[in-house]
Amino acid sequence: MIPEGRTRTRAVVSLDERSFVFVTGKGGVGKTTVTAAMATALAARGKRVLVAMCGAHERLSSMLEQPAIGHDVVAVGTNIWATLIDPARAMEEYGELVIKVKALARLVFENRYTNGFFRAAPGLHDWAMLGKAWWHTTERTGTRPKYDIVLFDAPATGHGLDMLRVPKVILDVVPPGVLRRDAERAWELFHDASRAGVVVVSLPEDMPVTESLELVGALRGELDMPLERVVINGLLPALFDETERSRLTADGPLFELARAGIDLSPAEAALASAVRRAAREQIQARNVARLQHAIGGELTQLPFLIGRADTLDGIRELSRHF
Repeated sequence: MIPEGRTRTRAVVSLDERSFVFVTGKGGVGKTTVTAAMATALAARGKRVLVAMCGAHERLSSMLEQPAIGHDVVAVGTNIWATLIDPARAMEEYGELVIKVKALARLVFENRYTNGFFRAAPGLHDWAMLGKAWWHTTERTGTRPKYDIVLFDAPATGHGLDMLRVPKVILDVVPPGVLRRDAERAWELFHDASRAGVVVVSLPEDMPVTESLELVGALRGELDMPLERVVINGLLPALFDETERSRLTADGPLFELARAGIDLSPAEAALASAVRRAAREQIQARNVARLQHAIGGELTQLPFLIGRADTLDGIRELSRHF
């Protein structure tokens, strides 16, 4: 859980001032939706945004009504670019930077024996993706950064934490050289609260919130990384106040009726629906309070959009919260 006395890891800077943001959370909480909404908000304010993603599949293209996104960086909207990082391609590109000769790099990185080594070496697969996302922060167009901010749509919590640990592992075990130098530069950026931060995404439910608290605890403890914000996604508008929710859910027979949900009269069905909604609102309110207490501040709260969260109109609506 979150260590006592470690409540100030977030710098007093806005999202717009950062150059790298790592977005993670429990699987299924809407990380890509949140990343798309942040990218849309930043781009609308004139920022040049790169969304870097990892994983076998990407959903950003359908959200932004664009063609499928691959490893090569492509424009997906005004001031927004995106890439789905392929770790094998990223390793090959990194080899070209190090070896300098493209043909020789391909001989090394397309060899099945060396490829087997790279896949088996602890952390290299993750570094290929995280390091590629970080490298885009170093790109320049003339004297200015090519992108004002890189949003990294990272793996879910457990894998995401392991990925964040990789630069430190490299610093601990790899001898001086290009790999260690780049890991050191990335590690320095990730700990600079004026330039980078981690966005934790959750749902207002028990398991995602518990996992989010553990993640925030690791950021504030072991990793000592800046928490940019906690986003709680999919919030239902409250139909009942606290007293009404308590009354509806405290009625045992009524609650059992709501659970059964069969052979109900219209009046009973309406009451059962109210009880179920009140119970969900109770869970939601409890988990919002848990997160607020733990982080010692406000959350970015996103509404539940029925059937629209993954559409362009939905993304634009959610972007207003950033």
